[in-house]
Amino acid sequence: MSGDLTSEERLLQATAREFAIRELAPGAIERDESERYDRSLFTKMGELGLTAAPLPESVGGAGFSYLGWTLVMEELGAVDMAMAVSLSVHLLSQYPVVAWGTPEQQARWLPAMLSGEALGAFALTEPHAGSDAAAIRTRAERLGPADAPEGYRLSGTKIWISNAPEAERYLVFATLDPALGSKGITAFLVEKGTPGFRFGAHERKMGIRACPAAELVFDGAEVPVANRLGGEGEGYRIALSALGEGRISIAAACVGIARAGLDAAARYLTERHAFGAPLVEQQGLRFMLAEMAREVAAARAVTREAARAKDRGEPIAEASSIAKWTASDAAMRVATDAVQLFGGSGYSRETGIERLMRDAKGAQIYEGTNQIHRLIVADEVLRSIGG
Repeated sequence: MSGDLTSEERLLQATAREFAIRELAPGAIERDESERYDRSLFTKMGELGLTAAPLPESVGGAGFSYLGWTLVMEELGAVDMAMAVSLSVHLLSQYPVVAWGTPEQQARWLPAMLSGEALGAFALTEPHAGSDAAAIRTRAERLGPADAPEGYRLSGTKIWISNAPEAERYLVFATLDPALGSKGITAFLVEKGTPGFRFGAHERKMGIRACPAAELVFDGAEVPVANRLGGEGEGYRIALSALGEGRISIAAACVGIARAGLDAAARYLTERHAFGAPLVEQQGLRFMLAEMAREVAAARAVTREAARAKDRGEPIAEASSIAKWTASDAAMRVATDAVQLFGGSGYSRETGIERLMRDAKGAQIYEGTNQIHRLIVADEVLRSIGG
C-alpha cells in the first residue's frame, strides 16, 4: 500500500509513527480517563514540524503533500484520536489564513501557529447552527461607516469548539445580518484575551475526551478591520473550503482508529485460548477479522484518493465527503467488532479497546454528520449530470 509514496512521505510517516508510539501511547488511557489535555504533547508536535507539515513553504510551512498529511493523521489516530483531532483542528484554523489572508495577516498570524507556540481553533458551530452553517446567529456589528468600517463588534455564542479554552487563536464566523443567510457570514481572527470574549461551559464528551471543547461567548468583543479575513460575506465560502480539507484529515485519523482495532483484535485472537485452542482457529472469528481488514483497506483507499485529488488541485467536495463518511463508518464498525472479539476485556476501560469505539462514534458526527455527507455527495453527483 505504500509503494506509491515518495521517500519524503515515508519519512514523515515514520516520524509520526515513532512519535505516536513513544509520546502519545503511554498516557493515552489516563488522559482520556481524566479528560486532560497535555499541552506539552502539542508543543512536541510543533518541534517535529507536524503543526506545519501540509502548509506551503511560501508561508513558512513544511510543504508536504496532503497525501503525506494523511499518513501523519493515520498514525496519530491509531494511538490517540483526541490528539489527532486537536492537531487537525489546529491546521483547519490555518488553511483559510493561507488561502484568504493578506500578506500582513499571514505574517502576523501564522508563524506562532506553524511552530506550535500558539494553538488554533475553528469557531463555526452554534446552538442553532450545526450542520446548517448558514444559520449562524453570532452577530458582527460594523463600527464606523458601513462602506469603510474601522472594526466589528461580535456578540453571540459558539459551542463544541475543539481546542477551546486551551487555544490562543480563533477563526470565528459571524453574520452581518441573519436575514442574509450565507451571504452575510464573515470570518474574523480573534485572539484569546480579547475584551468581551470569554469561555463558557466545557463539554463533557463520550469520546476524544482528552481534546478539550468549550463554549465561546462574545459579549461585544471588538475586532479591528485588520482582523477580518476576506471580504464581508465571504465567510461561508471560507468555511466550506477549509472543511473540505479538514474532512480528509479526520478521515485519515479514522483509518488509524480502524487499523488499531484490527491489529489489536488480530493479536488477541492469536494469544487468547479457549476450548483448548487459540481463538484464531475458529473460522467465524477469522471471517470477522477479514471483514475488518476489508473495511480498513477501503477507508484508506478513498481517503488517500481524496488527498491526491487535493494535491492535484481538483475540487474535493465530493471526494472529501466520501472519505470522511466512509472512514468514520469503517472506524465505528471495526472498533465495535474489536470490542466484541475482546469480550469482557474489550468492554473494560483498562484495555483501551472501548475507547476506540467511543472515539469513532464522534467522528460520525463532527465535521458534518454522515447524513449531511450523503446529501453533499448526492448534490455533487446530480450537478455533474446537470440534474
